[in-house]
Amino acid sequence: MDISELKSICGGCSIRELCLPAGLNDQEVLLLDQHMAHRNPVRKGESLYRTGDSFKSLYAIRSGFFKTNILHEDGRSQVTGFQMSGEILGLDAISTDIHICDAVALEDSMVCEIAFERFEELGQLMSNLQHRFNKTLSREIVREQGIMLLLGSMRADERLAAFLANLAKRSAIRHQSGSELVLRMTREDIGSYLGLKLETVSRILSRFHDQNLLEVKGRNIRIIDADGLNALISK
Repeated sequence: MDISELKSICGGCSIRELCLPAGLNDQEVLLLDQHMAHRNPVRKGESLYRTGDSFKSLYAIRSGFFKTNILHEDGRSQVTGFQMSGEILGLDAISTDIHICDAVALEDSMVCEIAFERFEELGQLMSNLQHRFNKTLSREIVREQGIMLLLGSMRADERLAAFLANLAKRSAIRHQSGSELVLRMTREDIGSYLGLKLETVSRILSRFHDQNLLEVKGRNIRIIDADGLNALISK
């Protein structure tokens, strides 16, 4: 692969400003490019890594959708997050060098991989890269705090409203529709993430539909009344 081809990968990527190259100049992007394995496919249902795997790399989602989940000692599986294009997978293993969760593709996806050892070396050379990574870690901390708030103080309908509003916001940032959503995850996955039963998720979606907050057709969700949905969260 020649230099001009390398430059076109991260430099010409449609999600560059959401991903690790954000804030880097062209030379820095090219340097990062040379250490990335681009467009690695992960088929729907496949695991990018599993609990107990040794930590080697960080993965930037180029396209597609993932969920992360942990396995409790009693055998129950708990969904801990949903990740989409431009977001980073593998952060869970930095402190222990062992992955503590599974990362599973919810649709055919592509990831870009960089060895963490190489990434740390590049971070010493490029302050912007380290700054961007620090912001990513901070965002994960905020996300964890948000989950605790959801599970600890919100009613079931508030949890689901907040979840859908968050998905809509993240989609809009990616220049996708913020009102027309396709749920890549199952209702059971959503319930696991929000601490709700499958039946509760289905019942609340039906209620939101009847209240003309949403139009629900299987996994296709159209947000009709965004203000009404947000009002549930801010009560």
